Amino acid sequence: MPDTALAESTRSGAFAPLRHSAFRMLWSATLTANVCVWMNDVAAAWMMTSLTTLPLMVALVQSASTLPVFLLGVPSGALADIIDRRRYFAATQVWVALTASILALAAFTDALNAPLLLALTFANGIGLAMRWPVFAAIVPEVVPRDELLQALALNGIAMNASRVVGPIVAGALLASAGSPYVFGLNAVLSIGSCLLILRWKSEPKVSALPGERFVGAVRVGLQFVRQSPRMRAVLVRVSLFFLQSTALLALLPLEARRLEGGGAGTYTVLIASMGLGAIVAALGLPRLRGEHGPDRLVQAGTVVQAAATAVVAFATTPWLAAPAMFINGMAWISTANSLTMSAQLALPNWVRARGMAIYQMALMGGAALGAALWGQVASSSNVRVSLLAAAATGLVLMVAVAKRFSVETGSSEEFTPIRPFPDPVSVIPVEGDEGPVMVTIEYCIDPHRADEFAAVMQETRRSRLQNGALSWGLFRDTGKPGRYLEYILDESWIEHLRRFERFTHYDVELRERRIAFHEGPQPPLVQRYVGERLVD
Repeated sequence: MPDTALAESTRSGAFAPLRHSAFRMLWSATLTANVCVWMNDVAAAWMMTSLTTLPLMVALVQSASTLPVFLLGVPSGALADIIDRRRYFAATQVWVALTASILALAAFTDALNAPLLLALTFANGIGLAMRWPVFAAIVPEVVPRDELLQALALNGIAMNASRVVGPIVAGALLASAGSPYVFGLNAVLSIGSCLLILRWKSEPKVSALPGERFVGAVRVGLQFVRQSPRMRAVLVRVSLFFLQSTALLALLPLEARRLEGGGAGTYTVLIASMGLGAIVAALGLPRLRGEHGPDRLVQAGTVVQAAATAVVAFATTPWLAAPAMFINGMAWISTANSLTMSAQLALPNWVRARGMAIYQMALMGGAALGAALWGQVASSSNVRVSLLAAAATGLVLMVAVAKRFSVETGSSEEFTPIRPFPDPVSVIPVEGDEGPVMVTIEYCIDPHRADEFAAVMQETRRSRLQNGALSWGLFRDTGKPGRYLEYILDESWIEHLRRFERFTHYDVELRERRIAFHEGPQPPLVQRYVGERLVD
């Protein structure tokens, strides 16, 4: 069933989030940044067709662009969660501007070859890997939750408007001036985006504790996602969808050349048609999601995208391929935005950038693998066979995972932080970096309810690990039936206190369910121990 809160959110306008100045400014910045991405990708893909005739090399441009997100997503997300997001966001645009400048210089001096183009495309992808997690984490901070779906739809519009504007500008420059001028304009626009970002005044994080350390932040981010069934389901669905759907984008330059009268203009028209379709679909997404829910949207989007890909594969003229690309764009944004929304709602704010970075890793990992896979298939056969194989694969994978991996969202209060009781106080002096810290909790329950208790403690294990515990365990007393000992191990005293900052309504409800099993005049006995440092 669709989330009730999300259904209610459709009553407000699709452009409601733009009334918030912070979102409006960031949306403008990301629109400009995405225009740069598409300009670079179009120019690089088209230039590669002039440097080599190998389909695999052309498809590898897409892999080089997306692979950095797969490799660097988690470190980037960790940085976005522990340092100033505004400065970090701006720095990503400086990186993109520098890469574009080097690309322009190499192209102007005729020093660009196929391997160098792939290397610089990879470097440009590093900027994308750095930028996307921080922007994904910022959006829920600057709009109310009941406008989050509209905000994500507007982000989809920005991304797909850039899919139209970027290729049109790039195509015009490719036809009139050449690739070097596309890369040069990309550098200028990236600096403009950086200046827009610096105008945003971010809210500082409020916490009495020191910031997380980088390595620990990476560990906790990975651990949270691993322990979240909803995030795992989203990761499976998004990686498989992009594994098959990226075939069309990766091979589109070759498909454009194959069509009657094909050339740079045809390629631009096909890309722009896909972007226009995505924009049209994005405007209606809040209503569609409220009526049908994410699972049905993802399933329908996958089927329609595969069918549109098959039509493009059989098309002989741009007049047939362009409408199919328009429908492909509608299906693509409906599926991708539904999965993104499900990921956003499965993450609390404190780990959002890391979680969305892992989501983007799964997306880009699927895209990078798909581009290489379908490029190799095209090299071994032809572009049409590769596109048809990708479409068929998408349908088979969708049927295989649809029931097992649901991407429906949870309640609106599940991740709302609360402080139901004060932080623990140590009687003896304990430094913040001392550790590890072990917490033990003793329960006495009715032995006949052991199975029920075990089920609740399984949920408890997941919650403790999601909030950052190093390890967790449950032991039963061999000398007294019904007596259990739970232990939680934290990295340090600060990390132990940090778990209390992450307490949510769900954790309170889970605690009450645990305590309900306990029998005796006193509540469960809680004890804390700090690791003793011994000298050899």
